[in-house]
Amino acid sequence: MAKKKSFSHYAVKKGRKPGVYSTWPECFAQVHGFSGAVYKGFFSQPEAEQFVSAEDHKPTQEPGEATQAILFSGDREALARKKRTLVASKGGPPPVSDALEPTGIVLYTDGGCLGNPGPGGYGVILVDGPNRTELSGGFRRTTNNRMELTACIVGLQALEKPSSVAVYTDSRYLANSIEKGWAKRWRANRWRRGDETVPNADLWKTMLELCEKHRVSFHWVKGHAGHTENERCDQLSVQSSQGRNLPPDTGYEEREQAGKPGASIDLF
Repeated sequence: MAKKKSFSHYAVKKGRKPGVYSTWPECFAQVHGFSGAVYKGFFSQPEAEQFVSAEDHKPTQEPGEATQAILFSGDREALARKKRTLVASKGGPPPVSDALEPTGIVLYTDGGCLGNPGPGGYGVILVDGPNRTELSGGFRRTTNNRMELTACIVGLQALEKPSSVAVYTDSRYLANSIEKGWAKRWRANRWRRGDETVPNADLWKTMLELCEKHRVSFHWVKGHAGHTENERCDQLSVQSSQGRNLPPDTGYEEREQAGKPGASIDLF
C-alpha cells in the first residue's frame, strides 16, 4: 500500500502570528486557544501563501486534488468536532486525526558553552497555547552536550502535569539518543558502553524519567539557519554562559576531577 502524504505547509490566516509554517507544532502554537483562528494545511508553499494573502478565506468551491487541504476555524473544541472531516479526493492525505493531531505543548531548546568544556548556558522557550515562557541559566564549567540536555530537562521539569510535548532542538545528540532508543539501551546496560561509563549518564537518567512522565517527541532543526525560536534560545544560552558567579555543574565537575573517561569531551 502506498504511503499517504502529510501536509508540508500550514497557513495561519487568523491567529497570534499569521503566516506560513513548515510544521504542525509551529502552526498549533499560533492558533491553540485563539478565538476564531483560521488555518489550513497544504502540500505546497505557494498555495499556503495564497491562502494567507487572500482577502476572503472562505473557499468558493471544494479543493481538488491539487489542493487536498483541510480548513479549520475556531478553538480546540471546534477542531475536535471537525478533526475527522477530510476535504480531499480518494487517495489523498491521511485522516485528520493522523495528519493534524494537536501536540499540546511546544518546547524549543538550545545549549552551548564557551570552549567545550568551559562556561555554559541553556535557553528554553515553552509555548502552551497563548502562554509563552522563556527559561535560561548557566554554569561555570560544562560541555555543549550537557547544556543541550539541561535545556530540555529544565523545560520538561517546568510542566506541572503530564503533557504531550513536541521538542525542537538543533542537537542531533539529544534527538537521536531518544528517538533511536540509544539512551534506553544505555540505561539497560547500567550506563556502561564497553569499558566506560556513558558520558552525561546523570542527565540521561533524568531525561528518560521525564520522557516516561510526559509524551515527548523530538524534532531536529538546523541551528543558525534563521529559525526564530531556535535563534532566540541560542541568544538566551550565550547570555547565560557569560554571566557572573555561575554555579558549578556538579555532575560534570565531579567526573572531571575523578579523571573519568569522557569527562572533558563530548563523544557525539
